[in-house]
Amino acid sequence: MEIIPAIDLICGKCVRLTEGNYAAKTEYSASPLEMAKQFEGHGIKRLHVVDLDGAKKGEIVNWKVAEQLASNTKLTLDFGGGIKEVSDIQKLFSLGISFATVGSLAAKHPTVFSEWLLEFGSSKFLLGADSRDGKLAISGWQEKTSIELIPYIQSYISQGLNHIFCTDIAKDGRLEGPSLELYGQIIKSCPGIHLIASGGVSSMQDLYALKDIGCAGVIIGKAIYENRITLKELEQFIVNVN
Repeated sequence: MEIIPAIDLICGKCVRLTEGNYAAKTEYSASPLEMAKQFEGHGIKRLHVVDLDGAKKGEIVNWKVAEQLASNTKLTLDFGGGIKEVSDIQKLFSLGISFATVGSLAAKHPTVFSEWLLEFGSSKFLLGADSRDGKLAISGWQEKTSIELIPYIQSYISQGLNHIFCTDIAKDGRLEGPSLELYGQIIKSCPGIHLIASGGVSSMQDLYALKDIGCAGVIIGKAIYENRITLKELEQFIVNVN
């Protein structure tokens, strides 16, 4: 199971939100690049980067940080938040970003996203399928839809897109444990899925529980920044599970 720290960006700085609330923001002192290098130094191979400014605005804002991370680390990077145009995808890949994370656009404009999957290959995308009460939430979690989560995921799996992450928004930033039941339902309903869990992780026990139910990866944010889980513990976990 991949350990994937999250770096969430507002105005080029590392922040964490609680339940997607932009007003409930915690800002951290380390720069995104400093954090990324710390992760890399502890054996972590991948990083999840979210442009919260971009998610809210509807266009990528933190291009400079994306370039810094891609140029100065060897981490496998996925980047999302405000991806809207083919030119955004092309630019991200040209910078060295490995996966383009798409959420809102895939829900609002499925025909466009399906064209991107054909043009660039489904293996180049990470689908963000974020949930509030079993329904899809988009636009930086500001907009709840009536779209049922699992059928939505299945619709893109049928198009060859297998790398998907899901955040239970009610759990995000609360350090109360991940939605094991929800992830178990998704894995059972979508055989062969490469599911990355996100939201609520607060302890090493959570990581082992997610591994046991079959998650392929886990995104960890606030638990790292607030030392609920140390980088040394993550380094040891990576050694143990691999």
